[in-house]
Amino acid sequence: MIMAPTTPLPTHPARVAIALLATLLLGLALPSTASALAGSDLDVEVLVDGSALREYPARGTTYVEALEGAEYSLRLRNRTGHRLAVALAVDGLNSIDARSTTARAAAKWVLDPWQEMTVTGWQTNERAARRFVFTTETDSYGAWLGRTEQLGVIEAVVFRERPAAQPYAGKLQGPAREQAGESRQAPAPRLKNEAESAAGELSDRHAATGIGREVDNPVRRVRLDLEDRPSTTIRIRYEYRPQLVALGVLPRPAIGGALERREQAHGFLDGAFCPDPYRARR
Repeated sequence: MIMAPTTPLPTHPARVAIALLATLLLGLALPSTASALAGSDLDVEVLVDGSALREYPARGTTYVEALEGAEYSLRLRNRTGHRLAVALAVDGLNSIDARSTTARAAAKWVLDPWQEMTVTGWQTNERAARRFVFTTETDSYGAWLGRTEQLGVIEAVVFRERPAAQPYAGKLQGPAREQAGESRQAPAPRLKNEAESAAGELSDRHAATGIGREVDNPVRRVRLDLEDRPSTTIRIRYEYRPQLVALGVLPRPAIGGALERREQAHGFLDGAFCPDPYRARR
């Protein structure tokens, strides 16, 4: 179950993470280097319909093409023999609690050695998540929350577990921020009036992540003693195709095929009269 301690932990936030272990959608996997988004400790892939989106290294980062209206997931793969804790943010919002914090202070996902995990959406309670969906800035989850400064980015920050970590044995309770019925209702995607000034001018042409349908995703909370510094940071930018072209990430489409044929069309050719297809059949 997803849990939180009743009192603040006395240790430094970089040393102890209250992190989530997903009890579904996890599986052991051999180490892999298939993804271009492979850090020293972690692979990250953006999945649509179970297939990884093509990655485009450019402008000092890595881009993927967002597909408007498509649900997507994030596949994390531990490439080490260590247990890892991964702070995973989408549009600057933690995928576990939607908070905007430092990576040190963030709630984290836990991967065992060589383990693979698929994060399908925003974790809304200890049993369920709501799917990540490519949408516009105005319909994004961040817009609904009034926090739109970091739209269009996915970031994973990895911390290794220290050796001989001790299990947490304190009294636990449900998370303080969860309210009855809150996680079962999809929030209206449009901006609240009071958030408009903070959000600024948003665009229906640029990609962001919405909050979609509910899916089962049981989790439980554990305590980890983590190293002081992150071992890996992976940043992914996503945009719709026209914006990737405008940024120079994708080439402008070359004219060809039917479009090229249409560009070469003319209004007049030699000939006296219109041919009659019915007479031609005789």
